[in-house]
Amino acid sequence: MLELEFTARDLAHTRFAVSPLWEVVASVRVLRRPDEHPLHRPWLTAVRPRLAAARLDWRLLADLVPEGPLAIPVFVAPPPTSSVPDLGVELAALRATPPEQVRAELDGPRAPRTERVEALRQDPEAELARLADTVAAYWELALAPYWPRLRALLEGDVLHRARLLAQGGIQHVFTDLDPRVSWTGERLSVEHRYGGGGRRLGGRGLLLIPSAFVWPRLFSVTVPGRQPTLRYPPRGVAALWERREREPAQALAAVLGRSRARLLTELDAPAATAELARRTGITAGGVSQHLGALRAAGLVAAARAGRQVLYRRTEAAEVLLAAADRDPS
Repeated sequence: MLELEFTARDLAHTRFAVSPLWEVVASVRVLRRPDEHPLHRPWLTAVRPRLAAARLDWRLLADLVPEGPLAIPVFVAPPPTSSVPDLGVELAALRATPPEQVRAELDGPRAPRTERVEALRQDPEAELARLADTVAAYWELALAPYWPRLRALLEGDVLHRARLLAQGGIQHVFTDLDPRVSWTGERLSVEHRYGGGGRRLGGRGLLLIPSAFVWPRLFSVTVPGRQPTLRYPPRGVAALWERREREPAQALAAVLGRSRARLLTELDAPAATAELARRTGITAGGVSQHLGALRAAGLVAAARAGRQVLYRRTEAAEVLLAAADRDPS
C-alpha cells in the first residue's frame, strides 16, 4: 500500500494532465503481454500487423517497459509540465534528459537490464535521440490513427473530475477515482502490486493522469526530484473500442430529427465534434450545426479541455432521453 501525505499546499497544487508519451509507453505493455489486456484486443488486432509490416525496430522501447517487479525508468515518460502537451513537446524533453540522470535511473535496483539498455546507459545522448525517433515512428503507426478517440476519452475524464471538484471538493474526486484509491483525512492510499510505504508530497501536489492503456493497473511516480504522479484508468475505458450502432428512441427522433437525437444518444460521455462525426457518419460541419442547435435549446453544454471543445448532455437532455425511452404502456 502506497500512502501519500498531503498538506494544504499539496491540495492547492494537485492537478490533471494528459500525456501522449505515456500512452505510447503504456501501449507497449499491451503489445508485450496481449493476453493480459483483453480490453484492447481490437486495437492489438489492427496494430500488430501494421508494426510488423513497417519493420520498425522498437526493441529498445520494449526493453524500457519491463514487467514484474522491474520499473519503467521515469525519464522514458516523465510527468508532463503542462496539462495537454503534444507529443513533440514531450519528445523534446526526452531528448534533453541529462546523461547523468539517465545513468542514475538505469543503475537503480529495479531498472531493466539488456544489451540495448546498457548501450543507452553508455551513450545517453545518441541513444536518446534514436529512442525519440522510434517513439515518433511508433506513434504514427500505432496511436496517431486513434488519438482523437483516445484524447476525447482522457479529456472527458478530466472534465468529469473537474465537475466533481466543483461539487464536492478534492475528497469527492479521489473517492470516485478508482476502487484501489481511498482518501482518509490527509492521506491518499493507493493499492499497488509492487512497492509501497509512506511518501510526503513536499508541497508539489499530485499530478493525476488518466491513461487508457494503463488499464487495469495504477502507476505512480514518487521518486525524489520528480513531480509526484498517479496514472489511472479513465471512466468509460471499457467501451473505448466498441463499435455499435446506437439508435435513438423513435419518439425523440420524431421531435428533434434523427441526426440530433442520435447525437444526444452518443453523448454518454463528453466528446468532440470530430469524434462524434466519426461515430455517427454525419459530416463534421453537420455535427457542429446540430450541436449548435441543441446547445441553443439547452440540451447540450460545451467546455474547453486543452485544445478541444467537448460537448456533453445537460440535465434537461437526460430527462428528455429518459422520458423517450420510457415504456409508453
